Amino acid sequence: MRRRIAMVAAAWLAAVSPVHADEAERSILFVGNSFTQGANSAVLRYRPQSVDDLGGEGVGGIPALFARFAEQAGQKWRVAHATRGGATLADHIRDRLAMIERPWDMVVLQEYSTLDPRRPGNAEITAQSAATLARLLSRANPGVDVYLMATWSRADQVYRPEGAWYGRPVGQMARDLRAALDLIDRAEPRIDGVIPVGEAWTRAMETGVADPNPYDGIAFGSVDLWSYDQYHASAAGSYLEALVVFGRVSGIDPRRLGAGEKAAHEIGLDPRVAAALQAVAAAELGLAAEPAAP
Repeated sequence: MRRRIAMVAAAWLAAVSPVHADEAERSILFVGNSFTQGANSAVLRYRPQSVDDLGGEGVGGIPALFARFAEQAGQKWRVAHATRGGATLADHIRDRLAMIERPWDMVVLQEYSTLDPRRPGNAEITAQSAATLARLLSRANPGVDVYLMATWSRADQVYRPEGAWYGRPVGQMARDLRAALDLIDRAEPRIDGVIPVGEAWTRAMETGVADPNPYDGIAFGSVDLWSYDQYHASAAGSYLEALVVFGRVSGIDPRRLGAGEKAAHEIGLDPRVAAALQAVAAAELGLAAEPAAP
């Protein structure tokens, strides 16, 4: 996709080079719903003053975590978000286009957790909405980079009989969402890639960092990535989400943030958990070997 080679080169340079104080500020917009807001966890109201909440709801969320990471890494970002609980990308086009259609440098689009609320897994409306947003954003700034965020397997969709992925492996929902967004990415040249948040969650489970089934109890020493509803993310799940987004967009290895990373402390994560989740994010982005459990 457009400027992919440049992004790979930027990632390598970021890993080996210091960030200069005179680096130009870039802008990033997050468009999404409760998964981007960090609903049901301390992340929802985390540092809302650090970002431009275009909806005026006092939400910090994943954008605020991103801003905190960037601050510590020495990168200059103007971070904004247009988010609303339960919203699809089509809803944002209908109701919030004036907030979105501006000249941003980067935009991260997060669709509803099952893609289509009425037809789980169906990507037809998502494809139309993502293409429309990419076209409008590119019209506002022809140099914009637009990313789709692939979200995680919902435990309630996997382990409850009424779930659309009931009886299938816990990682299957995340793989299906990623595959659908990859097809959209390949079909639309104005979309620049898919951010593998859901697959990072699966990696955390497969490597023993996170527990794969909250309905049968949480194994000692492992992390629960889901919130109390087994649907949204816990603080740890949102932290991993933000790490993957930050690493993909900024080109910085998440492990550079370290166990003493400030946001992790501020939302109540054990430093060992923070380091383990950073390692998971780095591995999912192709920057590290498999992580060890905390």
